[in-house]
Amino acid sequence: MNKKKSYLWINVAIFAAIFVLLPLLFFPQERVPELSYNQFKAELKEGRVQEVKFIQDVIIGVRKAEFGEETPQFQDANPSPFNFMAQEERINPSRKFKVVLINDPTLVEELDKQNVEYKRVINNNWFENNFSWIFSLILIVVLWSFFFKKMGGGSSGGILSVGKSKAKLYNENDNLKVTFKDVAGIDEVIEEVTEVVEFLRNPKKFQKLGGKIPKGFLLVGPPGTGKTLLAKALAGEAGVPFFSLSGSDFVEMFVGVGASRVRDLFNTAKEKSPCIVFIDEIDAIGRSRSRASMQGGNDERENTLNQLLVEMDGFNTDKTVLLIGATNRPDVLDPALLRPGRFDRQVGLDRPDLQGRIKIFEVHTGNMPLDDSIDTKTLAAQTPGFAGAEIANICNEASLLAARYDKEIVEMIDFQNAIERVIAGLEKKNKLINPRERKIVAYHETGHALVGYFLPFSDPVHKVSIIPRGMGALGYTIQMPLEDRYLLSKEELLDRICALLGGRAAEDIIFESISTGASDDLNKATDIAKSIVKVYGMSKKLENISLTESQQNNFLGYGAASRDYSEKTSQIIDEEILKIITESYERAKQVLYTHKDKLEELAQKLLKEEIIERDTLVEILGPNPNKVDTFSEEPKEVKDAKAS
Repeated sequence: MNKKKSYLWINVAIFAAIFVLLPLLFFPQERVPELSYNQFKAELKEGRVQEVKFIQDVIIGVRKAEFGEETPQFQDANPSPFNFMAQEERINPSRKFKVVLINDPTLVEELDKQNVEYKRVINNNWFENNFSWIFSLILIVVLWSFFFKKMGGGSSGGILSVGKSKAKLYNENDNLKVTFKDVAGIDEVIEEVTEVVEFLRNPKKFQKLGGKIPKGFLLVGPPGTGKTLLAKALAGEAGVPFFSLSGSDFVEMFVGVGASRVRDLFNTAKEKSPCIVFIDEIDAIGRSRSRASMQGGNDERENTLNQLLVEMDGFNTDKTVLLIGATNRPDVLDPALLRPGRFDRQVGLDRPDLQGRIKIFEVHTGNMPLDDSIDTKTLAAQTPGFAGAEIANICNEASLLAARYDKEIVEMIDFQNAIERVIAGLEKKNKLINPRERKIVAYHETGHALVGYFLPFSDPVHKVSIIPRGMGALGYTIQMPLEDRYLLSKEELLDRICALLGGRAAEDIIFESISTGASDDLNKATDIAKSIVKVYGMSKKLENISLTESQQNNFLGYGAASRDYSEKTSQIIDEEILKIITESYERAKQVLYTHKDKLEELAQKLLKEEIIERDTLVEILGPNPNKVDTFSEEPKEVKDAKAS
């Protein structure tokens, strides 16, 4: 159980115990034997009763002294100040009795007949009579305050502070560890953001030329590209107050809290002007209002967004407050939030290129004890398409792997293993595979390697392994480009399909049967073939036509799709995709038939050693004279054709 919850129940138990025990402490009840009404009437007739008191619906009686035990009378040593009856002279308990009052018209006559003193007592002890509900009210108030204080986030204001902003304020005096030196691979963005600080420090520099300070910057990019890290570095470099919070901090279960927090945030920011307000994951409150209504959105989120729009429009001209937002879902943001005058600039953060990855590796390995063989350029070349967060994870994994084997420094092999772990998953050396399946996997991966090695436009093969990794991979072949690529030719796409189908082709040639091991390869190959036909317009029957599904607000791969072409066109698309896959499969088989001896040799070595690196691969297969390593070069067969 949560420690806070256990403390809560302990407090409730203590209050309950006090509720039960306190009345017994302040108002002790004397034990008096109870008689039936018949017994009381009998003792009354026998002359045993000395006096009676009528207290509400109870008769408290006292017998005559000769009918009680010889016990001396006594005074209470410590009478309770709250029990006024306790201060009276006490009577021997054996003489007392009580009877439940019954409607008896003759009772008073009999009391007079027996000369018994009687009187009605009105219990006017207000505190004793009302103790139960007073204490209950106090208990409810205490618990109510406790719960609402917790609901208010544990702040000193309790429930009254629920509408306060949760923004964290960073001042220039704060010792912030993150600076622009810790951010790499996005130099252009850093330059853009650095200008933000200059806007705030020296606004007259821009105003004298007729320029106005932008009201908002929106950082847009895929996850892991450094949006939040850049904001942290900006807080460390700004030299002005910096408010930081997340879009989800505005969301609360109470109606109107989001709008209240927006107002409080900007009121506080105006008091600290000039300053910067950073809202991470701004799509949490900035979703399009029309889209939210179609999907059953709530009014509370819209109220929060409306208040944010009003505040961004309502900045005082003499108050310099700059809003910076970050999101990886700009397609869902409300158009009113993106218009000039609110977010005047949208800065895109993309995945870093080769030089950017080199700098990111240098930043994250700066405090690591490295071996002299570490080459950040090689590591950057082996991680194309990796974002900054993924590179940081690789560096961390490398240090953990080195520590696992009690190394004093991190070596190149640790980084290689970390890259493979991120790409292919956790290595499973103890996974038992029967000999036949192991042989199939070996020939399958050898087929990938051979086809990828000998095709002119395929990416170079770096490693082949039959050690299982991840959830279902029984083996893997790593192909990596020598440089970052932004354009791909049709020949390169077809060679990639051939390399993906090389594993199944090898199974077909060697075992004359196929297995389920190529399911992931088939998915990837089919996706590339679909893109050739539908996206890039590279098929002969549908040449130069884009048949992608229309997508509204598509960005970073998000957006709803709908088909807008005929069934006949759809049939042609299917035929073209099938043709590409079939021709690529036959081409892969032809490459393997041509180098069948190398296929056998490489597969046997792979069965023996389980892992084959690139150097061993080149040694076995020899140089490939038709290989094209860069986009600018042409294969030898193309050059010969042109020469002839």
